[in-house]
Amino acid sequence: MSLIFKLASRNLFQDRLRFVATIIGIVFSVLLVAVQLGLFLSFERMVTTMIDHTPADLWVASRGTKCFEDPSLFDGRARQKALSVSGVQSAVPMIIGFAQWSVPGDGVTPIFVVGSGAGGLAPWNVVSGSANALDDPHAVAADRSYFGRLGIHALGDTTDIRGEKVAVRAVTKGIRSFTTTPYIFTTLARARSYMGASPNGISYLLIRLAPGADKNAVRNRLTRELGKVDVMTPSEFRTRSRDFWLFGTGAGAALYGGALLGAIVGTVIVAQTLYSSTKDHLGEFATLRAIGSSSLYIHKVIIGQALLNAVIGFSIAGCVDVVTVLMTADSALPVVTTPALMVGLFVLTVIMCIASALSAIVQVMRIDPGLVFKQ
Repeated sequence: MSLIFKLASRNLFQDRLRFVATIIGIVFSVLLVAVQLGLFLSFERMVTTMIDHTPADLWVASRGTKCFEDPSLFDGRARQKALSVSGVQSAVPMIIGFAQWSVPGDGVTPIFVVGSGAGGLAPWNVVSGSANALDDPHAVAADRSYFGRLGIHALGDTTDIRGEKVAVRAVTKGIRSFTTTPYIFTTLARARSYMGASPNGISYLLIRLAPGADKNAVRNRLTRELGKVDVMTPSEFRTRSRDFWLFGTGAGAALYGGALLGAIVGTVIVAQTLYSSTKDHLGEFATLRAIGSSSLYIHKVIIGQALLNAVIGFSIAGCVDVVTVLMTADSALPVVTTPALMVGLFVLTVIMCIASALSAIVQVMRIDPGLVFKQ
């Protein structure tokens, strides 16, 4: 086996310029796939981040609600009906929607307001101030990654939304929207005012079940009692939101398409290089066949070249990908990675390089062993 890799490495490293070009091609190909899939994972997490952090056993929403950010409203008096359903311990109203944030000295910018009653969705990862401070007059919470867009710099800064004064009383880290519209947390009443919604309008009811209550039974009773609403488990709501944004809008298909393009480009580059390298060493391969080397042995040499390309190219691409993840960690659109993704990328790289070796193997198998005696 050591002889196989020795011969494979000599074939690769003999023309260093060609070898460098091959590695660069693999690195860019793998990096493109890694970034595209990293963005896909980032989008996937972002579209469900609000649902993931909401303390609810069941979500009640307007019928046909496609995702968390769908600002459909229904009558908040449904809360009293929900509380009367057997098995319901609490029903917390929440309202979401868009509003205009006045950027000090620089016009306005759109924001996404999240207002919840006590015991509902509260800001998390608070790095300055306190989530409890939202009960203070004019208080809101904002993520520091959007400070530049919002025109604020620190805890306590003030501005206005629809002419109403607001003060930043809590600062979070990492609560980002995949649409890049800043999330602003506040109380239920103030959120209605900022959005100009009706006094009874709500977007969701967050249902907590009584101990021992059967979730499916309570869900069916809520559906019958409340009428034209969707009653969903958090898992179902996550799936609905994820499917809408990643597939219903085409965003997921675009990211998958970019990843597929990267894999194709890398395969073509490696195939071309291995084919060219093999063609330059036809005499050596003819000699191996003339002295009785089996086809399997020659296949192993060529595949060894492909594996060396894969390991070296992936190692460099992996390091660059880690740097990219670190550099975008605090941005509005971070690239993420996971151990499973890295393992999958390595397997993809190996498959890509081995598939590329097929053209070289076909070329070698056509060699006439007698060629060595004609030289």
